[in-house]
Amino acid sequence: MRGIVCEQVEQFTLTELPEPVLTPGTAIIQVKRIGICGTDLHAYKGNQPFFSYPRILGHELAGTIAEIDDQASGLQVGDQVSILPYLHCGTCIACRNGKTNCCTDMKVLGVHVDGGMRERIAVPITHVLKTEGLTLDQTAMLEPLAIGAHAVRRSQLQAGETALVIGGGPIGLGVAVLAKEVGAKVIALDINEERLAFCRSWAGVDHTVSALDQPLEKILALPGGELPTVVFDATGNAKSMTDAFQYVSHGGRLVFVGLVKTDIAFHDPEFHKRELTLLGSRNATREDFDSVIRAMQSGAIDIDRYITHRVPLEEMIAHFPQWLKPESNVIKAVVEM
Repeated sequence: MRGIVCEQVEQFTLTELPEPVLTPGTAIIQVKRIGICGTDLHAYKGNQPFFSYPRILGHELAGTIAEIDDQASGLQVGDQVSILPYLHCGTCIACRNGKTNCCTDMKVLGVHVDGGMRERIAVPITHVLKTEGLTLDQTAMLEPLAIGAHAVRRSQLQAGETALVIGGGPIGLGVAVLAKEVGAKVIALDINEERLAFCRSWAGVDHTVSALDQPLEKILALPGGELPTVVFDATGNAKSMTDAFQYVSHGGRLVFVGLVKTDIAFHDPEFHKRELTLLGSRNATREDFDSVIRAMQSGAIDIDRYITHRVPLEEMIAHFPQWLKPESNVIKAVVEM
C-alpha cells in the first residue's frame, strides 16, 4: 500500500506502508481524495502545535468503504464516505457534555496519530459519515468547511447581525459563506486583494476591506457606521489576533478560529469597557458536518472553484513546496488517489 510520510521538517517520503487491519468497530476506507490544509503546511514547516515526527498527514478525506465490521451501523461496503478525523475518548468532561471537538484526550488524524495520506486507512465506524448524493470533491471538503460551520454556530450569529471575517484563506472563506447562510451581513478583511475579490465572488460577502489601508476607519465608514457584533479571526497570526479586539462592537463576540503557537495579549480596560466575549473555536462536530452537507445540497457552496489545485499521490511531494508560496494562489489543493 502506497503512502506519504512526513519524516521530519520539510521532508516527505513516498513509501510502501503496512495494510490496515480490520478490528471490531472499525471500517477500512479506500481513500479517494485528500485535502491539503493549513495544518499540513504548518507540519511540513515545523510550525504545528501538538505534533511529532514521523507522521502520515491527511485529515480532509473522501473515500469508499472497502471492509466493515458492523453492518448494523447502516453502512456497507462500497458506500462513499467522509471521515470525522477527531478521535475523542467519549468519557471526559467535554465528551460527556457533547463537546467532542475539544476532548481532553483528543487524537486528530494526521496530527496526533497517522492520517489518511495513503491508499487505505482503518477508522472507527462512529467516525464514518455516509455522503450519498455528494461528489468525492464535496465529500473531501466537508471537514475544512465544518470548522467554519462550528465557529459560526459557536458565535451564536443571528440573521441580520454584521460579522467581520479576518483572513480570506480556506477556513475564513468557509466561515464567510456559512455566516451568509444564516443571514448575516459579512465583511471580509485580508491583506491580499485577490483573496478579497474571491471572498466577494465565491462567498458573496457584502463588503471587503484591506488590512493594509486603515481598516478600522474603513469598517466604520461602511453603511451603518458601527463595528460588527461578531468578529472571526481565521488567520492563525498573532498580530492579527491581537488587533482583532479593536474591531468588535460593545457587547460583541470575538471568535479565534485560527491557532497560533504563542501568547495573545489584550488591553483589559478596553475589553471590560466593551464587555466583550472571547471564544475559542476548535475542530467540529458531526452536527457541523451535517450543516455543511445541507449547504452543499442547497447549492450555497461552490466546491469546483474552492479547489484550485489537484495532483495524483505520486506527484504531491514535488508540488507541495510550491503550495506554500503566496504567488501560487492556492485556495485548496487536493490529492487524488
